[in-house]
Amino acid sequence: MTSLPSAAGSTSPATATPSLHAVEEEPKSPGLRRLFATVPMASAVPQFSYGIVGYFAALQVQGFDPLNKVEKLAMVHAAIAAASMVAQPLIGLFSDRTRTRWGARTPWMMVGALVGCVGLVAAGSSGSVAMLLVAAIASHVGFNAFQGPLTAIQPDRVPVDRRGRYSALAGLGTITAGILAPAFGASFATRIPLGYVVAAIALLVIAVAFLVLNPDRDNRGVSRPEFSIGSFLRSLWINPVQHPDFSWVFLGRFLICGGYYMVLTYQLYILEDYIGLSVHDATHLAPVLSISSLPGFLLAISISGPLSDRIGRRKPIVLVGGLIIAGSALIPVISPTRGGMICSIVVLTIGFGTFLAVDQALVTQVLPREDSAATDLGILNIAATLPNVIAPMTAAAIVTAFGSYGALYPIVAAIAALGALAILPVKSR
Repeated sequence: MTSLPSAAGSTSPATATPSLHAVEEEPKSPGLRRLFATVPMASAVPQFSYGIVGYFAALQVQGFDPLNKVEKLAMVHAAIAAASMVAQPLIGLFSDRTRTRWGARTPWMMVGALVGCVGLVAAGSSGSVAMLLVAAIASHVGFNAFQGPLTAIQPDRVPVDRRGRYSALAGLGTITAGILAPAFGASFATRIPLGYVVAAIALLVIAVAFLVLNPDRDNRGVSRPEFSIGSFLRSLWINPVQHPDFSWVFLGRFLICGGYYMVLTYQLYILEDYIGLSVHDATHLAPVLSISSLPGFLLAISISGPLSDRIGRRKPIVLVGGLIIAGSALIPVISPTRGGMICSIVVLTIGFGTFLAVDQALVTQVLPREDSAATDLGILNIAATLPNVIAPMTAAAIVTAFGSYGALYPIVAAIAALGALAILPVKSR
């Protein structure tokens, strides 16, 4: 516990929230097997939605205001990330305190999926940057409401010695969605409204199917901690002195995601203005990048998660993944060509496969408050959303100052390397 009062208050073991029932379920029970089998699809839902918005928004903003596309796209991503950064810990707090016959997570995930899909459809109907901004925020807030409680399912239900495998499967869905989203977007590049609608329908079906197949426990008999604004605000502060592992993991994730978003936000523009492709060629290169990166990613994630469970350690694998990500950013500097971009993406996804397969398992082992898993995970997820506020603006400033996207890559490599090294002081395995 931190020295500050916990948002959830004190809870005796006899009345602990459902976040403690992971130890009650056998690793090979039918419910757990079903959860393991379906979590890749569920994890893909929010990431695919983010990827679709990111891909289509770049095309839409370019169409709305081609002269100011870099600044306008940075503004859109910054506003989206700011809203997401507030949404996750807030929704996590409410989820931890929710008591229904469907459990603590399901109601928020269902509502979040609905709101997110409505936002996607609205984004496809946008006729200006302002309309797109509002719709994209609604979509991201909705899918953050789905993602936060989904992340909390791991400490809720999965035994510690199985979390490497579970994290690998969740990472499989996350990265696969990130890989497939641009390919999907490219196939609808000239029919953007239809692309948004198709994506919304598919994601809603997947989200509902996951919730039906993996029902949460009725928790109406579990005591609900008292809530106050003061306790909520205090819950957003995790003392870094008392919980250094949590703080180092936060910093590592923040830096690695920051470097990643600096390049990812402007990938379409990089292909056009740095590599020299036409808009048509740039949009159609996305499927090539996706297909070429998939084998290495699948190999990395299939090895990393089970290996971390077998050796009983997470930190070395997370470190290696972060360093691979850093190395991938140097390839376009050496070879600013179509082939160089393909090679960079292949190495990047190998690194992210290694990193994500184990990072989430490591995260669940440094949470400071076992009765506030969704709240604490929401705080930790700020490390992934806050960079999306800062990184696009920082990248835009670098491009403007140096007059080239090429200046981004050495900076990205340095930031990602620092993020990987931030894992070294973590004592939790």
